[in-house]
Amino acid sequence: MSNDFDLFVIGAGSGGVRAARFAANFGARVAVAESRYLGGTCVNVGCVPKKLLVQSAHYPEDFQQSSGFGWRVEEASFDWSTLIANKDREIQRLNGIYRNLLTGSGVTVIDGHARIESPTSVRVGDTVYSAANILIATGGWPEIPDIPGKELGITSNEAFHLKALPKRILVVGGGYIAVEFASIFHGLGADVSLLYRKELFLRGFDQNIRTHLRDELTRKKLDLQFNTEIARIDKQQDGSLQATLKDGRVLPADCVFYATGRRPMLDGLGLENTKVSLDTRGFIEVDERYATAEPTIRALGDVIGRVQLTPVALAEGMAVARYLFRPEEARPVDYRLIPTAVFSLPNIATVGLTEEQARAEGFQVKVFESKFRPLKLTLTENQERTLMKLVVDARTDKVLGCHMIGAEAGEIIQGLAVALKAGATKRIFDETLGIHPTSAEEFVTMRTPVND
Repeated sequence: MSNDFDLFVIGAGSGGVRAARFAANFGARVAVAESRYLGGTCVNVGCVPKKLLVQSAHYPEDFQQSSGFGWRVEEASFDWSTLIANKDREIQRLNGIYRNLLTGSGVTVIDGHARIESPTSVRVGDTVYSAANILIATGGWPEIPDIPGKELGITSNEAFHLKALPKRILVVGGGYIAVEFASIFHGLGADVSLLYRKELFLRGFDQNIRTHLRDELTRKKLDLQFNTEIARIDKQQDGSLQATLKDGRVLPADCVFYATGRRPMLDGLGLENTKVSLDTRGFIEVDERYATAEPTIRALGDVIGRVQLTPVALAEGMAVARYLFRPEEARPVDYRLIPTAVFSLPNIATVGLTEEQARAEGFQVKVFESKFRPLKLTLTENQERTLMKLVVDARTDKVLGCHMIGAEAGEIIQGLAVALKAGATKRIFDETLGIHPTSAEEFVTMRTPVND
């Protein structure tokens, strides 16, 4: 008796959709079950709506700078409800595109919560489906620390659906989500304080980038409070909030936004009916082919806790489809040299090793750095400075890392990621002609290494 499907995917986020489509294109009978929204975190409460909000938060600076170029802009006003309504319309459009991509590939889309009944069967509602292979792609979920009043805090899930922009916002966390939302809320006019329990945010990024962003955000009068933790949150009679810090201080707020980590979404998944095991952090354990301890079950994306980025999940989805249905074409995902961006204001983008990582790995390092006020700002009062940095292996001349903080950093670093992937040396950078006048040309004109 044959199975209903060759592959049953649980979760229609980036990785799950990519795996399903490729598997279907390879001739497999594929189903995808999704209980929330097609496109997963990235499309609905992550990368896409966040970037739209970042764009909105940038306009006040654009309006201010335009006067230096001869423009007279009448008093600008901002309406949060318009932004959210337009954002919702775009997300709804993308949801429809994802559904069409799946059905157009021959994938059966099942709306509802999927629970694994056995290593080869999945229940959605009252129906049990049999499958030769099951793929878990359920992603992650934001967490709030277990403190008194935690239910009064919100996460990125709720931030995209606020009815109004709060006037006073405490953003808690030191990762890219916290930094990005602090920039968004601050740019849109809220009174924002970013609270982080350690000395400096964005752990794992290049130290120069971290300190430069700290200085730029401080210059923009975004309140940064490091070595700070909230002990409890209380609601006041007027409906506002009060956060009591561990050092005894009290901060008033209208919203406390937490970006303090994400857990794998395993709720009600039925893993107890399988041999699937979890690692010490609670993520699903998989091998190099994304196979779990249960031979018929694989997992990918945020739920396995490797590199939690959308393009990585997409690559893992393609890899799983090939491992299962086109093994002759299968190749492992290369987790080296993954470019990434932080859409703070100003933007950060990076690819390759930080200076600290390169030294820790034993490289003899040359560092090239340029810090400058970009041309766009020279006719304005804005004193923001762009920082660009190259980390180079002094022995081989190979470029180990590229780092940038400034306008359109992601757009620039994406191109340089190709160069690093190809093994470019500093000499190749030096021999590449720049496009003048651009900020990007600085990456091919840095000639003198900085002193240690």
